[in-house]
Parts: sequence; structure tokens; C-alpha cells
Amino acid sequence: MTNHDIDPGLPLIQDADLSNKVVLVRVDHNVVKKGVIRDPYRIDATLGTLYNIVERGGRLILMTHVGRPRDKKTGRIKVEDNSSVQPVVEYLERKLYTKFVVPQFPVDPEKGIREIDTSINLHIRDLLAHRIGGIYLPNTRWFEGEEADDEKRKRFAVQLAGLADVFVNDAFGSWQPHASTYDITKHLPSFAGFLLQRELLNLKHLLKPKRPFVAVVAGAKYDTKIGPLNQIYKKVDHLILGGVIYNSFLCAKYDIRISGVSESDIIAARDLVEQDLEAKKVVELPFLVESDTIEGRIEGKYRNRSIRDFKKGDKYGYFLDVVPESFDAGGVAQVIGSAKTIFVNAVMGLTPHFFEGSEKLDRTIDRNSEAQKFYGGGDTLQEFKNLSPGLYLAAMDSAQYYFFTGGGTVLKAIEDGTPYGLEPVKALIENNRERS
Repeated sequence: MTNHDIDPGLPLIQDADLSNKVVLVRVDHNVVKKGVIRDPYRIDATLGTLYNIVERGGRLILMTHVGRPRDKKTGRIKVEDNSSVQPVVEYLERKLYTKFVVPQFPVDPEKGIREIDTSINLHIRDLLAHRIGGIYLPNTRWFEGEEADDEKRKRFAVQLAGLADVFVNDAFGSWQPHASTYDITKHLPSFAGFLLQRELLNLKHLLKPKRPFVAVVAGAKYDTKIGPLNQIYKKVDHLILGGVIYNSFLCAKYDIRISGVSESDIIAARDLVEQDLEAKKVVELPFLVESDTIEGRIEGKYRNRSIRDFKKGDKYGYFLDVVPESFDAGGVAQVIGSAKTIFVNAVMGLTPHFFEGSEKLDRTIDRNSEAQKFYGGGDTLQEFKNLSPGLYLAAMDSAQYYFFTGGGTVLKAIEDGTPYGLEPVKALIENNRERS
């Protein structure tokens, strides 16, 4: 990686003075579900940055968000073990052979952690004296100020800045402008870590792809992906859809009803159907698995369906997977096999019970030996690893594959048309401009 490959306005960690400095690092270690690490890939991807900081004489304070402990309706923040950073800390301690301390702060039952109190100063003294290897702050979303929009947020950003001399953002997956990714840059010299740099570089391959460019996008709701989908549609040569997004498209195109697809999603999908009448970029997967229930794969309660049989006004149960043979169909196999760039942000079925579609998709893509393959999103990577562990390990070592640590961030960058439109990245550039 060379400096001239990156936007010249972006301040880079390699240009920071880290010697004897306390370095506050925002990472995206949001890999804990119900208190267990599902896949450590996003932790491992930051180790190079952490090693570099320590090797150059810096002392580490890490922070990440985990899950969504804040209730959007009530604003209540639940501080519970299942959204704790503790599993991440234990993993890092095993991996790095060092001790991390997680400071304990008073918790308000409604508002979470209201502030960083002076008890942390003892840990910082231990950090500077090399009695501990690092400090890992509690889940940033446990703090009242992280997602606030008032003085509480400003105060939290100032408190974070008071802990350190330098800020490094290595959290590609955390593109929302919160206190720990955005406001913090107003108070400390701020730099992009190595992972963030690598992700921004690889985004260029999707924004200026080798063609044909094929994107595979799935999701549990259509309306959350409207903006990115419209922009992806303009940029790709072919688009393959999965999940509720595909079901919504089918409802809008064939005037049918599928269980689990809301009327608002169908209405939202009509624009894409209209666009596709002319451009014909959407590659329809011809065979789907219909289930009477979403409770599991129950014998006698699921069956294969062909989209050729759809008639206006038909009503169906839940479409929970793509039949693997869909990827052998002439048009589909040809599109994937001839692509030069492939981007996947998709789990095709409702796992764990319906997984054959995702497994076949990954194997079909792997057979294309010419394409550059980009995977994005924690769920996408998790299912890839679960369903095809051997292929996943081989892909990890292959120059033809790149695994982004944030699928939503990739979609946002495609929507913006630039990797430098992400608010936390813009904040780093602004910080650099002000310090120059």
C-alpha cells in the first residue's frame, strides 16, 4: 500500500507521531451475538494497526460498539452481558498475550453510562507504566452521549478526547457519524488506521469496476436498501437479488403476494421493476423454496416453486431460499461465469434451516477463475464460513477475493459514488485540513 493510492487529504497512521502517546482507537469489533463471538474476522483485520501502534511506542485504548442496546422508541439503554465487549477482550488477550482492562463506570438503569469518571485515571497510569497492555472501553453504545444529539454528546466526545493524545479510526464498518467515530476528531490529532485505508482502496475496485460487473444483494427489508440499490443498479451490468428484496421485486413485477413481504416494500420495489423493463439488468433466479412457516424446515411444509408458474393475483407462503439449481440455469450461470467483478452482500436463505441457495451461490462464484470477488457484511461472511469452511479458508488466502468488514458501508459508499463521502472519513480529512 502506498500513500499516493489514497486521497491526499486523508491523514494516515503512518504519518502520526505515536511515541509515548496514548492512542485512542475506534475499531469495529461488533462481532458478539448473545455473548459469543460468531466470527473473529473483523477483530483479526485490525491487529496490524494495533501491532503498529505498540511497535512505534504508542499505548492502546480501544473502543467499539456491540449490537443495539438502545431502544429507539423509548431511548432506554440496556447495559447487559450480551452486548458487552468482554468476549472481544478475552479473544484479544489470548491472541496478543497481553492484559486488557475494561473500566467499570456507574450505570443508570434508563440512560446507561452517563460519563467516563476519574476512576479510569488509575488504569491509564498502569497503561503508561506497562503494567497492562491496553484499556478496552465498555460498549460505546452503552454511553448516553454516543448517539445523543445534544450537550451530552459533546461532553462525551470531550471526555473521550481527554483520555488520549491521538485518535485513530480503523472502524470501516461503523460509518454512522456518532461521538466515537465523528465528534472525537474535533478534539484530537486524528488518523486513518491500516484497515480503514485498505478498505477505502478496495472500494475503488467497485466504484470503477472491471466489466462485466455483477452485484448480488439480499436483505430482510426492501425499503432500507432503496438508495443503495438504485445506485448499484446504475453501476452494474447485472444484478442478482435475494431474500425479502427479491421477494418484493417478484411481488411488484408479477402482481403476486408472498407472505412476509409488506405492501410498503412492494410499492418501493416498483421503481426497480420499471427501470428494469428497459435495461433488463436484474437476473431472475428461476426456482425458489416456499415454506408454510418460518419456524424451520418442517417435512411436508415446504416445496420448490418456479417463477414461470406465477399468475397475477397468486398468493404464496414464505419464500425462504433459492433452489440451488437456479444457479445452473443458463442465464444465471452465464452471467456469474463471465463476470470480471463480483460484489456479494447477500445471504440467499433464512438460515440456519434454509442454506442451500447461499452455499450454491458461493460455489458458483468460486468457479469463475477470472473475476475479482468482493464480499461485504458480517452476516454474509458468517454464512460463507459456516456453509463452506474449506472454500472460505481458501478464499482468505486468494488474491482474487477481498472481504470487506462492513457490507452496509460498502453500499453507502456506492450510493455516494465515492469512498470519501462517509462522514467519519470526511471528519478525518477535515481534522487534517485544520491542523495543516
